[in-house]
Amino acid sequence: MYKPNRRNFLGRGALAAAAAAAPAAAQTAKLSKRVFYKDGKKPSKTPLFNSTVAYGNLLFIAGVGAHFEGDIKAHTKNVLDQIQTQLEAAGSSMDKVLKCNVYLKDINEWAAMNEVFQGRFGEEPPVRTTIAAAGIPGNSLVEIDVIAYL
Repeated sequence: MYKPNRRNFLGRGALAAAAAAAPAAAQTAKLSKRVFYKDGKKPSKTPLFNSTVAYGNLLFIAGVGAHFEGDIKAHTKNVLDQIQTQLEAAGSSMDKVLKCNVYLKDINEWAAMNEVFQGRFGEEPPVRTTIAAAGIPGNSLVEIDVIAYL
């Protein structure tokens, strides 16, 4: 007559857990980092950072700023247009954005930025963090980065 004991029970549990984890491990092994270059070619020199990187079905777009004279509305529109272009080039879209970080040079520009931001990500916008940040590169009034899915 078989009598279960703790050692046998734990042994079978460990085997079951390993079997359940095997498909997840195999799936992880298939994932890889993909970089999307603006002109489609890898630069000859290693860049400081990449602007668009995918891993599995997640897409990460580095902070995008506006580098021209203009007000917060013009800068916000330009930045969102650039992000939309990068998303679409990688096979995603604005309505697939999951997370958005907005960095404002002046927090008093929040309402004006929101006027342009409203509706750009579809009917179900992403989660968002907005902060005031001193020293946004290139004198941009706003910088935005996003995480989306493919």
